Amino acid sequence: MASPGNGRADGLVIALDGPSGAGKSTVTKLLAGRLGYLQIDTGAMYRAVACLLQQAGIDPDDTEAVERFCRDVDIRLEQADGVLRVFANGQDVTDLIRTPEMSQLTSRIATLGPVREAMLQSQRRMGARGGVVLEGRDIGTVVFPDADVKFFLSASAEERGRRRYLELVAKGEQVTLEDTVRAVISRDRQDSQRDLAPLRMAGDAIAVDSSGRSIQEVLDIMLTVCRKTITQRELSQ
Repeated sequence: MASPGNGRADGLVIALDGPSGAGKSTVTKLLAGRLGYLQIDTGAMYRAVACLLQQAGIDPDDTEAVERFCRDVDIRLEQADGVLRVFANGQDVTDLIRTPEMSQLTSRIATLGPVREAMLQSQRRMGARGGVVLEGRDIGTVVFPDADVKFFLSASAEERGRRRYLELVAKGEQVTLEDTVRAVISRDRQDSQRDLAPLRMAGDAIAVDSSGRSIQEVLDIMLTVCRKTITQRELSQ
């Protein structure tokens, strides 16, 4: 597997990893907006593949079928009016991929080599020139191990479950807080124990705990680090 290069023409590559529900999507969107960078929601890309596999009726355990399917998968991210839309093989799946069922299926298919390889290459192409903020679970460890800035955003399982519960209730979903917290804990276990690219913090990442912090406070911490890195880069050129 080829490693990404360091010749970036359009700005920094910023990696933002962390568990489900830590606030990565919101912070990534805001950070990219403030820096004028492209937001790349890699989790949404995996969710989109999971959605396509489910629609096609492909069993995730059928490795050969999954591999064949991934050869022709086309995932695109488009920013429109401040909203990130996700397209999978031309279909807008933005809303379809945000259900608890899809979260569990995504964690399962994210362990599959053909899926990870397809998404890895796609993500590296998107971020090769820099000027991007990528979020996920293995950005700083696998996708861009040489990222200019790496963050690991976390929060307690209870806090993340509460946030997710409120989101689902607002969408009209019939869920309980207890079940949502349990789902978060289960997802953490799956993501951290999987053999391929498990969730872990890169050794050179900056840890940020969002528990008890507002989104603005988290954003300010990250902006300070990124702007300092940009300044240092400009001075060294």
